[in-house]
Amino acid sequence: MVDRSEIDMLRYLRLSTARVRGLCARADRDHIIGAIVKGLSDLRLWAVVGLVLANMTVPLAASASKAAPAIPVQPEHVILVVLEGVGQDALKGGPMPVLSRLVKEGAVTWSATGVNPPLRLPTMASLFTGLPVEKHGITWNTFDFIRGYPRPPTVFDYLDLSGGRDSAIFFMDESLYQLAKPEPYTDYQMCGPLKPECSAGTVVGYIREYFRKATSGHGYGHAILSLPHFLVVHLPEPGRAGAAQGWNSPAYRESLRNVDQAIGSILGIYRELGLLGRTTVFVTSLNNNAGNAKLGDHGSEAASASLPRIPWIAWGAGIKPGYAIKQPVSIMDTGATVMRTLGLETHTEWESRAVEEIFTAPRPASVDHEGAVRVDGKARP
Repeated sequence: MVDRSEIDMLRYLRLSTARVRGLCARADRDHIIGAIVKGLSDLRLWAVVGLVLANMTVPLAASASKAAPAIPVQPEHVILVVLEGVGQDALKGGPMPVLSRLVKEGAVTWSATGVNPPLRLPTMASLFTGLPVEKHGITWNTFDFIRGYPRPPTVFDYLDLSGGRDSAIFFMDESLYQLAKPEPYTDYQMCGPLKPECSAGTVVGYIREYFRKATSGHGYGHAILSLPHFLVVHLPEPGRAGAAQGWNSPAYRESLRNVDQAIGSILGIYRELGLLGRTTVFVTSLNNNAGNAKLGDHGSEAASASLPRIPWIAWGAGIKPGYAIKQPVSIMDTGATVMRTLGLETHTEWESRAVEEIFTAPRPASVDHEGAVRVDGKARP
């Protein structure tokens, strides 16, 4: 005599595959198996279990593949490394594994433009103010106390006004005192050629000590009582070595190795503090190694016929990996891109524009008090 449960199971086997899958998608795996095993009176019907499990794999796999999208990380810290005398050729012939990794894993263009004249002080002023030389007015290349600080606001001012963000700036040339305007939200440290011991490694030591004191709870000097949101590090050694010893000299290659190790050490500090996963890194150069870097230490105000082509690299939190930047980029765009990285807006007339295409998530539009939609800090019709 055939057991009633066996008849029920045979009827179940004649169900269409679609109905079986639908049942399995709605039922719990353990309940289905338990119900089947409980009603079995013959070991031959264990085959039913295999059929049910086989039909369950499709809906289960489909549901597993629909994982929730990752929430974009909002960067909390930005590092800007400003080199000199470094172009794409430096990576081909120089020992720079850290920078090569940033290029491979980040977004990059090798044809960003600098400014004219391609001198250290005017170019750094354009980077900070987001303005061309003819607008910020700094055309000289040595520190001149009488001329004072630049009048236009800088990215450091915008960071404080828009979001109360602090900045720490480490320069490696005394001419940049011209830009070191003292404010409660900035802290400057200088290590230039007038100090024989000054090197990329020395600057890293300064940064490490600064971070140690900033995390101690007692502050650092008069300015910042916590870790900076924006760290600027100037590393000009390759430009100096190339101009003095030649762009194919051992001294130039050694300088590339030194600045690469310095970048790696700075990233290591952020990693030790658990900050690297929420940090975005930008690397650019005031000039490249194609002949204009020799102007970096000279006081000449002569401008070249065309704007210098420089690298501009973004890496880290919120940045597209392995991405070749398509839009034109100027070194003046760095400030607005830093603001965009930290989720801040600028309602100013500076000529800096965020390099929007490098980000993994689009920037949400905001509405100002007059009802105008703003994108990249500018009102759009």
